[in-house]
Amino acid sequence: MNPNAAKEAAKKMMPKNTGPFFAIVKAALGIGVLGYAGYNSVHTVEGGHRAIKFSRFGGIGSMTYGEGLLFVIPWLERPIIYDVRTRPRNLQSLTGSKDLQMVNLTLRVLSKPDPNNLHFIYRRLGIDYDERVLPSIVNEVSKSVVARYNASELLTKREAVSREVASLLTKRARDFGILLDDVSITHLSFSREYTAAVEAKQVAQQDAERAKYVVDKAIQEKRSIILKAQGEAQSAELVGKAIRDNPGFVQLRMIDAARDISTIVAKSTNRVYLNADNLLLNTLGISTSSKKK
Repeated sequence: MNPNAAKEAAKKMMPKNTGPFFAIVKAALGIGVLGYAGYNSVHTVEGGHRAIKFSRFGGIGSMTYGEGLLFVIPWLERPIIYDVRTRPRNLQSLTGSKDLQMVNLTLRVLSKPDPNNLHFIYRRLGIDYDERVLPSIVNEVSKSVVARYNASELLTKREAVSREVASLLTKRARDFGILLDDVSITHLSFSREYTAAVEAKQVAQQDAERAKYVVDKAIQEKRSIILKAQGEAQSAELVGKAIRDNPGFVQLRMIDAARDISTIVAKSTNRVYLNADNLLLNTLGISTSSKKK
């Protein structure tokens, strides 16, 4: 085929006069392509976030990008953004103690991804890394730690158990590129049967302590009565000895009694018509009788 004839045929097929309409269409298409490319090439990394890039040629890059604008090549690259702020989660674990008691354990975990290992996290775990890792390692660590303690020790040594769980869980999470800021035991419970047995034991101990207190009280009261009786007997013996050795002791007691009676009669509003002998006020008679003797 003659080349000149082909050129002539192509000229005939093309419109002879493109006009301004086609120029506007071309400009609009160019602006649209540039706008699309510009919009998809600029991304914003918000505060508390970090980003890595995925390239269709090189895969996941090892560089981590901080907060601010992030530029990528449209279609060839795309950003993967991670929230690196600490987030709380409550995770439950059902495990067994050393004495074969079932234990329900609830842990409060404050976790975040390691900003320097985001490419490693994305390759192995993806975006939902915490959902894939934390429940399994919490169960693993909880079972290994709780199995070393009896049920009673889990209550009395709760702080030590919490520290041991936190230490082991922090080391285990670091293997997956996850950082733990805090781990604490928020809830610890046992089966209904064990709880009922513990309550019954506590009631029995309280009853035993109460019975012991009653017995001790009775013993003390008995000792008090014995000491009181011994004191009264000793006092009576001393009084009898004083009467035998010194007759004036009785006169002294009668004078003391007369003094008390006179004080009561003087303060009374009633009129007393009994004689002094009946009221034990005849102290003169006491001295007279002593002289006769």
